[in-house]
Amino acid sequence: MPIPVRKCDATLGAEIEFDLAGPTDEATFREIEAAFHDNIVVFFRGQSLSSERHIEFSRRFGELEIHIVKKYLLQGYPEILLVSNITNAAGEHIGLADAGFTWHSDVSYRQFPSRCSLLYAKEVPHAADGTVLGDTVFANCIAAYDALPAATQRRLAGLKAIHRYSMRRRIENSPRPKLTQAQLDETPDIAHPIVRTHPYTGRKAIYVTAGECIGIEGMPEGKALDLIAELDAHCVRPEFLYRHRWRVGDLVMWDNASAMHLAICDYALPERRLMHRTTVVGGQPF
Repeated sequence: MPIPVRKCDATLGAEIEFDLAGPTDEATFREIEAAFHDNIVVFFRGQSLSSERHIEFSRRFGELEIHIVKKYLLQGYPEILLVSNITNAAGEHIGLADAGFTWHSDVSYRQFPSRCSLLYAKEVPHAADGTVLGDTVFANCIAAYDALPAATQRRLAGLKAIHRYSMRRRIENSPRPKLTQAQLDETPDIAHPIVRTHPYTGRKAIYVTAGECIGIEGMPEGKALDLIAELDAHCVRPEFLYRHRWRVGDLVMWDNASAMHLAICDYALPERRLMHRTTVVGGQPF
């Protein structure tokens, strides 16, 4: 029997009914992978995953990245990045407290950006009335590209935007540690196509982020920044969005070649949020 897949009422997003705690045979994995490619964002509710199993399932999609901010890697499991507002006895955050608070695609500043990210909810914040807080919003950059006028699509063909990690937008007074010189040296500027072709489906997506993208090769700076801002704003129009309301035990994975995402920061301690994230290395954009 095929695995049940329920599409969300949006241009992306689907729930897959499957228990990931046990082994996943090759045929089942291929079903999951196909649903992932079809829907860009997929989620599995009610999971009970060990760190080992989280890593094992993630690795089916490719090599796992070790995040550049080593301070927030899970002890004993460097493939898992902690994303959390929780603080320790010294008042220090145990994980990235501002991860995803501005629109972006994970690791777009690398020569080989992420194929996908898998975020597992360990603790989810709630308001006093029980309302879930800390939603994540995803933008379908394939649909955004398809909605562009043909003349604009032709104009973008062959253009490359320059990505700079140190320019990624951060919230005011971000608690994230300042980048060291070694981290800056590890992440030199990189140019990627503004229109990216998906390596598995062949579909085209807009691949730029305002702030992080500092220019376009061969284009005057002012004109380039205006175009980047225009495309960034176009991608996050309401008709291209899916908003995920978290539950403890959710595993959500998204395609970084065809989506941007934004974490909604509408909570604060004592409301706690704790997520475990793995990130799969992808190929060079083309």
